[in-house]
Amino acid sequence: MSKVKRLPRNVYEPELARLQAELVKLQEWVRKEGARVVVVFEGRDAAGKGSTIKRVTEYLNPRVARIAALPVPSDRERTQWYFQRYVEHLPAAGEIVLFDRSWYNRAGVERVMGFCTQQEYTRFLHQCPIFERLLVEDGILLRKYWFSVSDEEQERRFRSRLDDPMRRWKLSPMDLESITRWEDYSRAKDEMFVHTDIPEAPWYVVESEDKRRARINMIAHLLSTIPYHAVKPQPLELPDRPPAKGYERPPRDMQTYVPDHSAALE
Repeated sequence: MSKVKRLPRNVYEPELARLQAELVKLQEWVRKEGARVVVVFEGRDAAGKGSTIKRVTEYLNPRVARIAALPVPSDRERTQWYFQRYVEHLPAAGEIVLFDRSWYNRAGVERVMGFCTQQEYTRFLHQCPIFERLLVEDGILLRKYWFSVSDEEQERRFRSRLDDPMRRWKLSPMDLESITRWEDYSRAKDEMFVHTDIPEAPWYVVESEDKRRARINMIAHLLSTIPYHAVKPQPLELPDRPPAKGYERPPRDMQTYVPDHSAALE
């Protein structure tokens, strides 16, 4: 894959701000109309899913737009119907849920790493389209994004994390294992698309060699697929402060204050 030129910051930042303002409009429309939105983020490790989710939610109300990033299933959850633990995270009216990885773990990590049986995998490929059609039929607005990155760029991002103490936590043994199983993951992704790229819930591929372009493209596409409109905000007026009624604040030495660390910086 040819190297993609990075989107200049002076182009990226104004457009991101504009799109984030539109996301706030979308949020208010979702809340007023009682819509239910599910956005699935999948793709290679280090493909930019997390940073894109961060930009999507940056100015949204966490009570309306929430992130579902499920941990490894518990022993009890392993005995449930596979989709069961995801169902409880689906949105109610007026909510947006962004899945930072989703039920597609079974078609990716679990398939490649041998964490599920062949029977479980085959059952997933059969049931997943049915499950998603049921969601869409019930009125949920389901959007699925696959973040695509080359093996060279993935390795570069992994190496940069190794040397960065602030981001090293993003690397796990499973992430590093993905380097040696690149083709296995590619085959698993291809087979997953064959079975789950359905008209009711298609996959949208986000080219993510340049994270800035990926964020802009993904957000712009999401907004273009939902028929939202600006909702007139409820008028608000700051009330006058009532006159004092004799309240006296307790002496400061009766409370424990955080030390003034900032004073040492001056």
